[in-house]
Parts: sequence; structure tokens; C-alpha cells
Amino acid sequence: MSQPFPRWFNKLPLAAAAVGTALPVLATAGIWYYGSPHYTDVGYRPIQPVPYSHKLHVGDLGLDCRYCHASVEVSPVANIPPTQACMNCHRVVKRDSEALAPIRDSDKTGNPMHWIRVHKLPDYAYFTHKAHVAAGIGCVTCHGRIDQMDVVTQDQPLSMSWCLDCHRDPALHRRPVAEVTNMRWVPPKDAQGLAAKLASERPVNPPVACSGCHR
Repeated sequence: MSQPFPRWFNKLPLAAAAVGTALPVLATAGIWYYGSPHYTDVGYRPIQPVPYSHKLHVGDLGLDCRYCHASVEVSPVANIPPTQACMNCHRVVKRDSEALAPIRDSDKTGNPMHWIRVHKLPDYAYFTHKAHVAAGIGCVTCHGRIDQMDVVTQDQPLSMSWCLDCHRDPALHRRPVAEVTNMRWVPPKDAQGLAAKLASERPVNPPVACSGCHR
């Protein structure tokens, strides 16, 4: 009696076992990567209501971060600058620029500018800028070379694992507090010596327990 199925049918159980094993692994790997902040968040660069160039203001003109983000050393949040901070210069500089019309309207009406936030942590994660500034963590560490960006772009994933990597070994990311906003600062050749000096002068003990960031 002839067989009703072709000979290659005998390989189906083996093929099904291979697919059944590989598919969950591939699905997990795909979700792990494509669902992670490295893929979904890094590179985020929304269009702002006014095309503000950090490259021009910070990189070329040398504006200090704290001129606009004035509360970063004393507050958990780095404030968005009020319209008045812009108008301190733009009442004179490019006072008739069409691109700055929303700024002039905000100044005239008293309605604040609605800038689109780029770097945002979940509400369940506690983060304070002042503690990180006091510890000597430079703006570049989290925000990248802002002074080279015409459009602000998220440079780092700001994920829990990324934060914990720094909390577990902060020495490599620390610098003198006076250099926190210096985008061009580079560590000295004796980086380990600087790390030891900072650890002695300003010891830090960043939390790694859940309650440190989830309060």
C-alpha cells in the first residue's frame, strides 16, 4: 500500500521543533531591542515652536547652560527658560526676525511659550538635577554635546539600566563641579588620579536600591 504523504513530510516534526524553539528566542530578542529606550528614545528630536539652536547660542556664542536653565543647581528640575530670558537679548538682536515672532507674541501677551520637552523620565522615577550637579556629573553625560546640536536630540537612553551603570561606578563620569556645564571639558591623562581626588574631596554614594529612585 502506497503512502498517502510524500517523504518530506517526515521532516515536519523536526522543522516544527526548530521553529518552535527559535521563534520565542527571536521574538524576545526583537522586543528586547526594538522596545528598548536605545531604539525608541535615542534620536528623539521634536520640532519646537521656535527653531532655537544650541549650537549657535552655546557652541558659537558661549552661553552658559545656567543662563537659561537657572535652577539646575538648586532644584530637582532644570527649568525651561521664561520668555524674558530670550527677550533680554532679542529686544536688540534680530528684533524683527520672523522666526522669533512667537517669542515676541509671548512677551507681548504674557502667555508662556509651549516648548516641547525632549528629555523626560517616567513619573514613577525620582530624579534630581541638583544632586547630580553637586556630585560633578557634567551636562554632557546625560544630554550629549548640546553645544553641537542645531536641534536638541536625545543622546542617551535614560533607562534604568543606563542609570544604574553610572550609580554603580560613578567615578568615570565625575568632573570638578566648576566644569559641569563646560561642554568641551576632557578628563586629564591621569583620570584615575582625578577620580581619587574627587572621591576624597566630595565623596558620593549613589543609591542602587529600588527605593533610591522609586519613592
